[in-house]
Amino acid sequence: MKKLQSIGAASLLALSVFALSGCDQVEKSARQLMGKATESARQAIDDTHKAAEQALSDATQGLISNKKKPADDGEQREKSSQEI
Repeated sequence: MKKLQSIGAASLLALSVFALSGCDQVEKSARQLMGKATESARQAIDDTHKAAEQALSDATQGLISNKKKPADDGEQREKSSQEI
């Protein structure tokens, strides 16, 4: 009877170890999947933004120009101050 209990306890312990290692693998897979989903979402947002800018440009026939980024503006200021 004790031998049967020992075998049962060892089996339960082995199953627990396999379950925990399986959970780690599932967690890693979930993280990878979330990373890929995040990247896909970012790409979709970027593509949508570019398409919206193009549609706006087409609709206004180029009357509305893209605003310069602050970094570009800073570079332009440096160039013009060097010219003086």
